[in-house]
Amino acid sequence: MRLVVQRVKNAEVKVDEKTVGSIDKGFLVLLGVTHTDTKETADYLVKKLCKLRIFEDDNEKMNLGLKDVNGSLLIVSQFTLYADCSEGNRPSFINAAKPDIANELYEYFCEKCAEQDIKVEKGIFGADMKVSLLNDGPVTIILEK
Repeated sequence: MRLVVQRVKNAEVKVDEKTVGSIDKGFLVLLGVTHTDTKETADYLVKKLCKLRIFEDDNEKMNLGLKDVNGSLLIVSQFTLYADCSEGNRPSFINAAKPDIANELYEYFCEKCAEQDIKVEKGIFGADMKVSLLNDGPVTIILEK
């Protein structure tokens, strides 16, 4: 499982020009699933993500987490995080999990994040989504297991 985490002032995801998820301060998380991922993989990354301290404290040090700043999560599935561009110029997505498995783990991941008492918004799995954000910093972190 691969997460691209962006610290944001705000973010939203639209499908067919309709907003399906939006947050103010928090993390926009792009989530990719590969064949070997399991619920245990998701559990590990949920804990890592929800405790990630990348908001600045009074001393301008990255020392605060989502709960400390009353932040939210916008989680968007993105199979292209497992693109393989090592041969040729057209990416291969053979490393991305099949949609049924990926969707199950995506939904599980979102549920487990919500259980951490953090507001969770999300995109629509498999949809053509338009994501907009105001990256804060910019701060972008990649988490992987």
